[in-house]
Amino acid sequence: MKKENKTNAMRILDKEKVPYTPHYYECDEFIDGVHIADMLGQPYEQSFKTLVMQGKSKNYFVFVLPIAEEVDMKKASRVVGEKSLEMLHVKDIMAVTGYIRGGVTSIGMKKRYPTVIHESALDFDTIIVSGGMLGTQIHLAPKDLQKVVNGQFADIIQKPGE
Repeated sequence: MKKENKTNAMRILDKEKVPYTPHYYECDEFIDGVHIADMLGQPYEQSFKTLVMQGKSKNYFVFVLPIAEEVDMKKASRVVGEKSLEMLHVKDIMAVTGYIRGGVTSIGMKKRYPTVIHESALDFDTIIVSGGMLGTQIHLAPKDLQKVVNGQFADIIQKPGE
């Protein structure tokens, strides 16, 4: 096992005295969160991805949701008070967040953007989020994530038939 590398997200959690467990894994190329969960034998419902969107106002918003789910754009727009939202283009991820695709986490972005965590996170003692770089995850309590990112919980995912 290689030496433990602290990411910016981990340093922030340490500074805020938030308990978490880092998890490291080999990752040559990022495909998606489902692929990583399958590789590591982790439940989809407990593994969360971080998506960044831009509103009609040009403001950025962060959404944290289970890896196998899709954002309901109408619900998400309503929650953040925007007319509409558009997914951030892959080429802009680093400039806006400070992270690369596959390593984006809501903790420690370049700026603190309004963050919405899907309410299903509250069903678990801990959830799994990206640790801030490829091959790194953070396991932490959903309320601790909410506190650190000053986020809110809401229903932001598509339901079958909606």
